[in-house]
Amino acid sequence: MTALLIRLLVLIAIFGSVFLISQLLVGSYVNRRAERATINRRLALMQSGLDQEAVTGALLKNAPPTLGPEATYFEQAWVGFVRTVMMSGIQAQSRSLAFGMGVSFCALLLLITFIAWILKFPITAGVVMLVASVSLAISVGLPLLYVSRKAQKHRQRMEEQFPLALDIFTRSLRAGHPIASAISLVTDEMSDPIGSEFGLVADEVAYGAELTDALLGMAERWDLDDMRMFVVSVSVQSETGGNLAEILQNLSNVIRARASLYMKVRALSSEGRMSAVMLTALPILTLVGLFAINPGFYLDVATDPIFVIGFPALLVLYALGVLIIRRIVDLKV
Repeated sequence: MTALLIRLLVLIAIFGSVFLISQLLVGSYVNRRAERATINRRLALMQSGLDQEAVTGALLKNAPPTLGPEATYFEQAWVGFVRTVMMSGIQAQSRSLAFGMGVSFCALLLLITFIAWILKFPITAGVVMLVASVSLAISVGLPLLYVSRKAQKHRQRMEEQFPLALDIFTRSLRAGHPIASAISLVTDEMSDPIGSEFGLVADEVAYGAELTDALLGMAERWDLDDMRMFVVSVSVQSETGGNLAEILQNLSNVIRARASLYMKVRALSSEGRMSAVMLTALPILTLVGLFAINPGFYLDVATDPIFVIGFPALLVLYALGVLIIRRIVDLKV
């Protein structure tokens, strides 16, 4: 009985020791991760030893260019792609990412065509069209889906952080600090993405840019109407005077009320938006997955002459469906 009790106590002690050690390790990892999350990327780069100019260049390397009213559709599409890459937080430059997708497309096109030739499939126009579509889906479609998803999350995070930044800005003004000190306070206290963005504004003002121009540049980079209203408020107050703290407090209340209504609309339209995501991504994933598992499923029918007409028509219908779905789920609040 005594030996059994001693064994039980030893097992309990071992279990308790392992549990405490695991809790210490997990708690230390969670605390370090939370500490890294609270420090925005601008402050992390400055702590690494980079000077202010290098930090600004690193943060603005994916800043979308400003377009004029005569910009073409392709220029607008390129600026939209650059903005998406910037909002996603990916460290690679937009040009490098586009070049990588182009090189991947060419490499996959040649590789799959060579494999089809080895498997004795006739290299017809339909086969080349099918291989090009699969290569495009793998090298361009899947990366764009990933980047767009990350950009959507960062944009939503920015919209959630902006009212909090306005509250910090307002309290700093009411405490007697100037606007530059209020911007620096937001930069030091807020995490990414808004902490680094206000840090860029502070750096641009330090280099001699106008405050309203720097704030407007931040609003244009993220294409947010809330930021544009903030810029208008600061600009009007600087020209006509008034209580900027009270104006920004009212703006923060309006943004929160609009965000609450927007979340209700999103909740009511969640089924439609999820259907839109599935109907957009599922054809690409199905085409890539089925072609990878059984390429003959498509290559056997790609040699048929009618495939040259039917497959492009199918792609046009898919693009038209995606456009219609995006119009339906693009809710304005």
